[in-house]
Amino acid sequence: MKDFQVSVIIPVFNARRFIEIALNSALDQQEVGEVIVVDDGSEDESFEIAKRYSNLHEKISVYQHCDGKNHGRAATRNLGINKAVFEFISFLDADDFYLPERFKNDKRIFTSKAKVDGVYNAIGAKFYRVGLYEEMKTLELFSMKSKIMPNELFKALFFGGKGHFSIDGLTVKTAVVRGVGSFDEELEVMEDTHFIFKLALKGKLVSGSLISPVAIRGVHDLNVFNNQELYARNREMCYERLFYWTTRNQIDIDTIDEILKRLWQIRYKLDMNLLVHILYWCKLMKGNPSVFFSYLTIKYFPLVRKRKELFSRLYCYT
Repeated sequence: MKDFQVSVIIPVFNARRFIEIALNSALDQQEVGEVIVVDDGSEDESFEIAKRYSNLHEKISVYQHCDGKNHGRAATRNLGINKAVFEFISFLDADDFYLPERFKNDKRIFTSKAKVDGVYNAIGAKFYRVGLYEEMKTLELFSMKSKIMPNELFKALFFGGKGHFSIDGLTVKTAVVRGVGSFDEELEVMEDTHFIFKLALKGKLVSGSLISPVAIRGVHDLNVFNNQELYARNREMCYERLFYWTTRNQIDIDTIDEILKRLWQIRYKLDMNLLVHILYWCKLMKGNPSVFFSYLTIKYFPLVRKRKELFSRLYCYT
């Protein structure tokens, strides 16, 4: 593939300590056609640093939201996606960086396999703070544990146990990104998980390097993944938004069944009365005829679910 060029999208919020490392690592890749920096209302010098780099390097473009305010990671990446001009997109958080020859193997795969929509790779971690042993061991290599067939990837990610990958290690066709609807702006966090789920369901994603990282995640005190309360608030919404998306994108009913099961598992752990669950069920079914006229309508009606759960408990005690 002679003209393999990548649009690298870097969302930025208060990353003055790291952004130069990220920019330099992207510029060092010969396959990078442009670096799109989107400042998300930074309150430090991040925007000024990025603008200075853009004056020195023609590949770098710097944008902000129209009102200059903070809109979140999803909206910021989506603005970058809208600005991308090359056939392939890759992402890089402003506190992360690429390793040398980041796209060399990706290019080879896309060249040899025309029907591939995306390539995912392992990433590593650099600790800018003191890390616990278990934490450092977990993040040392963030990767799928083995090669997964594209049609099995969603299940492998959804059910867990076979590893994960980060969008820092992903290269995907721009048309596919736009085709799945980019990042869901309703999600404060887990928007990347939601995005990867959609890509795995609609696109053909294959593994690249699963043993050697192609990028490095910066681990520090301000990482959003340290905020477990925020993730807890968004977990239910992630699966709810995924359910809505699947019903509008011709995803098979068995997959929708698994998503609904996960969603109700999360909800039943919350202390809510039956009426609240029934009203929520009505909300889910409203405007989703493909599900409403299926067996899932009865299967996930709260009275049926509660009764099934009660009988299961009684059976366990006998």
